Amino acid sequence: MPSDEKMDVEEQIKRLNGALRLQNRSVLMYAITAGSVIGLEYQAHAEKMRQHSLAELEDATRLVEKVTALGGKATTNVAPMEFTADPAEALDRLIDCEGETLEALQAAIEPTGREAASEAVEHRLEHMIMRKQEQVDYLLRARRRP
Repeated sequence: MPSDEKMDVEEQIKRLNGALRLQNRSVLMYAITAGSVIGLEYQAHAEKMRQHSLAELEDATRLVEKVTALGGKATTNVAPMEFTADPAEALDRLIDCEGETLEALQAAIEPTGREAASEAVEHRLEHMIMRKQEQVDYLLRARRRP
C-alpha cells in the first residue's frame, strides 16, 4: 500500500486527543445541564440530557480506547466550560460547544488513511458524529418557539 494511503498514526493520535478534550467537556456539560435545569419547560428535557451525558461518556471511552490501541496516551484535559443557571443559555452553550466537538471529530477522519484499521477508525468517528448531530438537532428543536 502506498505510504500516502496509510494511517498517519502520530497525527491520528493528536487529532483524536483534540476531539477527546472536547468530548470530555460534553460529558460534563450534559450532566451539569441535566442536574441543574429549572422551570417546568426545561424539566421535561432533564432526563434526555442525562441520557446524552451517558452516550457522551461511551464515546469518550471509545476515543480513549482508540488512542491507546494506536500506542498513544489519552488526554485527561477538559475543554473550558462555564456554568449558567439560565436553562435557555445552557442549551445555547451546549449547541455551540457540540458544534466545536463535531468539527474536531470530523477533522480526526482526515489522517485515517485507507487501511482496514483506518477504515474502522473512520467508521467509528462517523457514527459518533451522526449520534452527536442528532443530539444537537434535539437541542435546536428544544430551543425553538412556535
